[in-house]
Amino acid sequence: MQRDKFFRAIENMKHPNEELVKTHCAYCGMQCGMNLRVNTQTNKIIGVEPRYDWPVTVGKMCPKGVTAYQQTNHDDRILKPLIRDDATLKGTKKGFREASWDEAYELIVKKFTELQDNYGKDTLSVFSGVSMTNEKCYLTGKFARVALGTRYIDYNGRFCMSSAAGGFLRSFGVDRGSTLPWTDIHETDCLFIAGSNTAECHPTSMFRVWNVQERGGYLIVVDPRETPLASRADIHLDLKPGTDLALANGILNLIIQNGYADEDFVNKHTNGFAETKELVKEFTPEYTSQLTGVAPEKIIRAAEIYGKAPNAIVMFARGSEQQHKGVDNVSAYINMALVTGKIGRPKAGVATFTGQGNGQGGREHGQKSDLLPGYRKITNPKHVEEVCKVWGITPEEMPLPGVSAYEMFELMDQKTIRGLYLLCSNPAISAPNLNFVRNALKNLDFMVCADFYLSDSAEFADVILPSVTWSEDEGTVTNLEGRIIKINKAQEPIGEAKPDWQMQVELAERLGKGKYFSHLKTTRDIAAEFRLASKGGYADYYGATWDKIDKQDGVFWPCKDEKDTGTPHMFLDKKFYHPDGKAQICALPYRPPAEEPDESYPLCLTTGRVVYHYLSGNQTRRIPFLRAMCPEPFVEVHPETAATYKLEHEERVRLFTRRGEAIYKVKITEAIRKDTVFVPYHFEREQSINLLTIAALDPISRMPEFKACAAQLEKIETKKVL
Repeated sequence: MQRDKFFRAIENMKHPNEELVKTHCAYCGMQCGMNLRVNTQTNKIIGVEPRYDWPVTVGKMCPKGVTAYQQTNHDDRILKPLIRDDATLKGTKKGFREASWDEAYELIVKKFTELQDNYGKDTLSVFSGVSMTNEKCYLTGKFARVALGTRYIDYNGRFCMSSAAGGFLRSFGVDRGSTLPWTDIHETDCLFIAGSNTAECHPTSMFRVWNVQERGGYLIVVDPRETPLASRADIHLDLKPGTDLALANGILNLIIQNGYADEDFVNKHTNGFAETKELVKEFTPEYTSQLTGVAPEKIIRAAEIYGKAPNAIVMFARGSEQQHKGVDNVSAYINMALVTGKIGRPKAGVATFTGQGNGQGGREHGQKSDLLPGYRKITNPKHVEEVCKVWGITPEEMPLPGVSAYEMFELMDQKTIRGLYLLCSNPAISAPNLNFVRNALKNLDFMVCADFYLSDSAEFADVILPSVTWSEDEGTVTNLEGRIIKINKAQEPIGEAKPDWQMQVELAERLGKGKYFSHLKTTRDIAAEFRLASKGGYADYYGATWDKIDKQDGVFWPCKDEKDTGTPHMFLDKKFYHPDGKAQICALPYRPPAEEPDESYPLCLTTGRVVYHYLSGNQTRRIPFLRAMCPEPFVEVHPETAATYKLEHEERVRLFTRRGEAIYKVKITEAIRKDTVFVPYHFEREQSINLLTIAALDPISRMPEFKACAAQLEKIETKKVL
C-alpha cells in the first residue's frame, strides 16, 4: 500500500509549465505504458515517466523505452523535403538539397505518372512498416490500391511476424498473436518459450516469467544460446539453429506416447490428430537428439513437464519463425497445445512475442500483398466487395494480389517494378542478402522515402519526405496480446514534418484521386473509416472506439459493436475459425535448414537483438546512452571454436558466407553452441549482418531464413611493425 502511494505521488509531481501526456512506448509489441513530460511553454517533450496503471507492464520500462522521448527533438531529424542532386549517386549520404513541399510533390506526381503511363500501373510499389498506427497502416493499403492503383504493396512485418501469422491461420483459422491476455502469464504452471531472448527483446515481460518459477511453476526454453532467459530455465533445450520442427515433433510424440493427450478435446474440437500421431512416431528422443543436438534426457523431461502441467502457455518468437519453414515451426508448437487441450481457457494457450510496436494491427488492415482491412483476403470476391463499398470503388478497380517483400526486390532487379514509395521501414539494413537488395534499390528509376531520420534506405531515394515521430500524432496500435490501445499526441510536429497519412491524402489529391481521400482531414476521420472497413472481418475493430479504449485501458479484438467489450481470451467456446469450427493439428514432415554447414562453411550463423537497440537501429543508434551501451556489432564464438581459429577475445575477425562478408569484434562466450556463431542485426552499412544472411523463403509466409545459414570465420592477420 505504501509503495502504491509512493508511485502515485511520483506520477502527480509536475514541474512548472509541465503537462503529462498518457501514451505508450514507440518500440516493441509490449507497448509499455508511459507518460510523456511536455513543457507547455516550449511545446517540447522533456522527459518520460512510467505508467503504473498500465496493466500489462505495471510501471516497467526498458532502456529503449526510458530514452524513447529523445528521438522526437533530435538534431538528426529531417525537417524539410529533400530532393537528390542529379550529380550524386544513390546510396550515399550526401547529395540532397532542401525543397518545398510543392516542389517535392510535383516531382513525385510527375515521375509516378510518367512511369505508369510508360510501363503500366504495377510499375509502382509501396513498401511500408508496422511501427505506424493502425490508421496509417490502413490508409497506406488504400493509398497503394486506390491512389496508385498498384498491386505491389508489402511491408516489413514480412521479415518479422509473417510466419506466426501463417501458423495461426493454418492451425486456428485466425491470426491473433496471443490467445490470452499477458496478465495470465504469471498465473500459469508452465511456460514453454521457443526462439525468444525475452530478457533482452521483451524485458518488461520478465517479472511475469520469474513469477511462474517463484510460484513453483516451470520454465522451458528453446534456444541455441544460453541467453539470460535460458540461464534461469528449468530445462534449456539448446538446439542447432533451424531444427525447431524436429524438436517440436519429438516432444509431441512423447506427449502422445506417455498419455498426456486430452483425447476428449482432440476428438471434439480438432482435425488431423491421427495423421500427426503417425508422422511423429519416428521422432524418438534419440532420433530427435540426432537432428537437433539436444540431449535425449532433456527432451524427455521437457515433454513430461509440459504434458503434466495443469495449465501451460507455449510462446515463440523470431528464432523459431525466421526460417524457411517458420510456419511449420509455429504450427508444430501449437500442436502441443491442441493435443493436450491447453487452449481456450485462462492461463493456457499460445502466444508470439511481437517484435514491432504494431506488428499485430499492422498486418491486419491492408499492408500485406494479399490482405484487405479486417484481415480479409484480396482473393475472396465477397471480401473485395465489402471493402470496395467503403472505399467507393468497384471490385474491378481493386488490384490483384502482389508479392512478398523480398520478391518485390527481385521484381525491382528485373525492372518489372521501377518506382518505390518507402515509408516506416529500412530494408537496406533489415532485408536478407543485402548486396542484392541494395543493388535492386539502385536499379529503380525513381524512389520516394518518408522518414524522420536519414536511414540507409533513404540514401537510395530521389525524394525524401520528412515524417513525424510517434509522439507528434495520435492513433491506435495493437500490442502483442491483440489489445488495441491509444497513442496520444504530445507535441506539435517540428520543422515542416507531416504525418504519413497527411502526405498520402495530399499526394492522392494531386494524382487525381482526391474524391477517395479528401474527406480524411484528421486522424479521427481515418479512424472512423478504418473501423467501418474492418467491420465484419476476422480482425473486427468496429466496436473499439477511442472512448472505449481509454475507458478500458485497451480493447481486445474482435470487438464487433458498441456494446462489445472485446475478447481477451480466444476460443473460450472451443469454436475455432475454420469452417467446421475445429482447429487443425498439422502433420509436418521435418525439413533441415535451406543451407547446412559443410566443409567450406562449417559453422551455423544466427542473428538476433540486443536490449539496447531496435530493428535496424536507425532510431536507437542515435540515442547517446543506447549507442554507448552497444556501439558496434560483435560475433559470439564458443571458446573451443575460438581456439580452433586461434582467436582472442575482442580481436577483429572476418565472418563470411556465400553471399557476403563483414568484419566484427569477437566476443568469446560459453553461452553459445560450438557449431554456431551469433551477430546482432541492428547496425548500418558494412556492419550489417544481413549482408551475409540467406533469402530462402517459407513457402507460405514468404519469410526469409534469417536464423540459419552456413558460415565461416577467418582470422585477420596483422603485420608486425618493425
